[in-house]
Amino acid sequence: MGGGLASLWGNAVWAQAGTARAQHGVALTAREVAARIDARCNSMRTLTAEFTEIYSSGGIERTESGTLKIKKPGKMRWDYAVPRDKVFVTDGKTAWFYVPGERQARRTPIKRLDDLRSPLRFLLGHAKLEKELRGLSLAPDVPPENPGDVVLRGIPVGMEDRISEVLLECDSQGYLRRIYMQELDGSTTEFQLSAQREDVAISDAVFHFKPPAGVEVLRAEQLQP
Repeated sequence: MGGGLASLWGNAVWAQAGTARAQHGVALTAREVAARIDARCNSMRTLTAEFTEIYSSGGIERTESGTLKIKKPGKMRWDYAVPRDKVFVTDGKTAWFYVPGERQARRTPIKRLDDLRSPLRFLLGHAKLEKELRGLSLAPDVPPENPGDVVLRGIPVGMEDRISEVLLECDSQGYLRRIYMQELDGSTTEFQLSAQREDVAISDAVFHFKPPAGVEVLRAEQLQP
């Protein structure tokens, strides 16, 4: 059995074991919950969802919403609609951020991207949460937003100098419903996902960005709106 197939088989076994344990009222382990998320993420080729982003810092809170599209490998597009239009998109090599009507667009090579969406990168390839999050554990002290969901806690590998904690909330099928990140300075960013649909046909053209005529392109390492 090839390494990739073996890994998928292993994820499926852990996910099935976790489901059986949950049905019998036995608490899941962090490893079982992570495997459930891994199995769901690794089985899908595309994902569409509605999202709400809540940012809080220094007593100021900002709430935005829109639609998210993901296509493996490496493609992701966030179309903000409320309170104003914005787009964050990557084709797997280059990431762009642009606000329609503005005279500048920002871009950066994906390998240099320093953005709070980075913890979501595991959705873009082969997921293995135990490698993506350091100190992965259950978070029984954090009540889930949706009854029956489970919350995991960890720190994204490579972002320890910026992120103090990430919480992942998933449902019984392994769908991520909420991602909550707290930075070392106390600011927080939360992504809530709903209306998720997987393996919907999405053209590669959706993830290619061409600046409108007259828009200046700036290189940046942070594309956070």
